[in-house]
Amino acid sequence: MLQTLANTLPHFRNTNSGQFFLMAGPCVIEGEDMALRIAEQVRHITDKLQIPYIFKGSYRKANRSRLDSYTGIGDEKALRILEKVGREIGVPTVTDIHESEEAAMAAEFVDVLQIPAFLCRQTDLLIAAAKTGKVVNVKKGQFLSGESMQFAVDKVRQSGNENVILTDRGNTFGYADLVVDFRNLPVMREFGVPVVMDVTHSLQQPNQSSGVTGGKPALIETIAKAAIAVGADGLFIETHPTPATAKSDGANMLSLDRLEDLLIKLTRVREAVR
Repeated sequence: MLQTLANTLPHFRNTNSGQFFLMAGPCVIEGEDMALRIAEQVRHITDKLQIPYIFKGSYRKANRSRLDSYTGIGDEKALRILEKVGREIGVPTVTDIHESEEAAMAAEFVDVLQIPAFLCRQTDLLIAAAKTGKVVNVKKGQFLSGESMQFAVDKVRQSGNENVILTDRGNTFGYADLVVDFRNLPVMREFGVPVVMDVTHSLQQPNQSSGVTGGKPALIETIAKAAIAVGADGLFIETHPTPATAKSDGANMLSLDRLEDLLIKLTRVREAVR
């Protein structure tokens, strides 16, 4: 499955470790120094463990509960930071897009365009992302089954782009919780695309009465281990040096100083099930 990424991401071309790949970084780009520091630390860890790495950071958070929620430092400034991370740290980068016209803009700065879960059925958005020629990572809607994501894959492929990733981030459970149905991972893998488990977002507790999303970060290791055990090709983990001070999604992030220990455990799981 990594061949799909190796075709378009140079960093993946010499990957023969047989390990899963990792998308990791802060929820949103908060500043240049922090982005570079996180990327450098994660690159150091993943190089040791032979885990292919894609740096993740949103240049803008468009889906916020409250009008006063933090959204970012400005589109162009954040995108240029993502570009600098890719150039100086030497890793591919991924960011979210929200409207069709953002696709071409973001594609000038990053390697992978990510379609947020709430927007995975937006045909014009998927087409616009596909036509950039970049890898397109489509997050499965919290309201959809794994089977239904075949149509998202078809939209990208039929728009002339074979470089598709599907990412599961849990399913809506009641009004303020998510659950992970691990059947979705092998189902989506049957479409012939790499499949990723978004570990941290699947542990969110959305729609809280405060307007601030909660989370269950104590279960990050549990969800990650289970995903690798059922055959996930990659993991998506938001991480931050101090999640308590993160400007977005701190409630479900992994502290950066705990990442290496977790990844060591996960490489052992991967080796056991191969």
